[in-house]
Amino acid sequence: MQADRSSGILLHPTSLPGPFGIGELGEEAYRFVDFLASSQQHLWQVLPLGPTGYADSPYASFSSFAGNHLLISLRQLANDGLLEEAALASPPAFPTTSVDYGAVIEFKMPLLWQSFERFNARATPDQRKWFEQFCQNNQHWIDDYALFMALKDEHHGAPWTEWEPDLVARKPEALSAWQNRLAERANFHAYLQYQFSMQWSSLKQHATARSIQIVGDLPIFVAHDSADVWAHPELFYLDETGSPTVVSGVPPDYFSATGQRWGNPLYRWDKLAQTGYAWWIERFRAALALVDLLRLDHFRGFEAYWEIPGTEETAVKGRWVPGPGADLFNALEKALGQVPVIAEDLGVITPGVVALRKQFGFPSMRVLQFGFSSDARNEHLPHNFERQTLVYTGTHDNDTTLGWYRTREPLEQHAVREYLATDASNVSLDLIRLAFSSVAQFAIVPLQDVLALGSEARMNMPGRAAGNWAWRYQPGALQDWHRDWLAHITRMFNRIPPTEPAHVEHTPALHTPGAGAV
Repeated sequence: MQADRSSGILLHPTSLPGPFGIGELGEEAYRFVDFLASSQQHLWQVLPLGPTGYADSPYASFSSFAGNHLLISLRQLANDGLLEEAALASPPAFPTTSVDYGAVIEFKMPLLWQSFERFNARATPDQRKWFEQFCQNNQHWIDDYALFMALKDEHHGAPWTEWEPDLVARKPEALSAWQNRLAERANFHAYLQYQFSMQWSSLKQHATARSIQIVGDLPIFVAHDSADVWAHPELFYLDETGSPTVVSGVPPDYFSATGQRWGNPLYRWDKLAQTGYAWWIERFRAALALVDLLRLDHFRGFEAYWEIPGTEETAVKGRWVPGPGADLFNALEKALGQVPVIAEDLGVITPGVVALRKQFGFPSMRVLQFGFSSDARNEHLPHNFERQTLVYTGTHDNDTTLGWYRTREPLEQHAVREYLATDASNVSLDLIRLAFSSVAQFAIVPLQDVLALGSEARMNMPGRAAGNWAWRYQPGALQDWHRDWLAHITRMFNRIPPTEPAHVEHTPALHTPGAGAV
């Protein structure tokens, strides 16, 4: 993939500030885009944008195609006449530095339902036509997803394997009966997807106009309790009850004597190949309609993946199984052209994985925090980088740089200071400067490191069952000096693409194409 040197910030939209308990696709999102533009950044990386399931993880979504309806801007719905202003006047006293997902759901879902009822009662013929057109354009997934979510509501959130046997087996007469019974509820979930799509499209247009590309995230595996698996059981290794016979994970290593049992159902790649990888092509097509570049999670699993028997409680008794390899990516390129993928190739990577990545020209990933625990040959140190690389200070799975440095052993802290040639009193900014100065094609840093925050601002701790994905930044946290400093080092290290926007507005009027006031 050919591209100019550029840089940007990793921030999931849930982490934006705002009065309604969670980041939204409203005014604060536009302000963040404007901050990126004014600080000369050209990349905004987000985590997976789907509706979150177990433990609020964006990597355990109810759908590979749907958007997270909790990101819908309530203020924008009010601007469009779909909510009363009074309904937003006195929100609960949500925490400002974290997301309380339970409280947000309790507050937002009734308001989203109110907007749905008002849309049904007051939408113009054109607005109804736009909604119907959206559903038609996405028919290959939205009907199954909307019914799946309506059924989850009806079954109080229970996983689909605990529903009535006829629904688990997707018997046509049962699907038809429940579709008729839950038609309004299913239509509500389709409406939420319409509103998410309209608001995201408007925000993305705002970013594109400011020469900012959005970097998305595509997990290799899908959640078992998802519309994907329920609607397409033939594509996964499942038994007659819908339970996975084999699941995903990684083998035992230096960090874990029992490995990691992720638990996602595994694909039947032979069945997918027989369809020309149609499901994967549609998944990529949908993702690239939302973002400009894709970080492809667990890239090594496409070359070979660790298969664990579904009855095993750990990853010890697994085996390596060949993945689809080049066959999948050839099919994707035939259908979609060159796919703008960045390969997440962290961990123990084999020569076969490297060859697959290089065959298709996908950039590799490096993390500066991983660079100081061994010797000068460490591949995460910038003097060992290839140009076709995306470098991070840390990722969403790492501690913040300040939190990481504070917990290092004295010898590793000394190695950091020696390499940086500083006293590390501003270690977060030092590591950002190191990333920007490197030969890597792309440099992306978490906003927490720009703000020099400690471990309290960590986004995710792998292996921790709860308390992840909640961090939010405070209103007013981004100062003029952050903007000026980022712009300075971006220019210094030539990370400004040759075409710059002629003008940047700092307080745009919000508008959602197609939604309109009613």
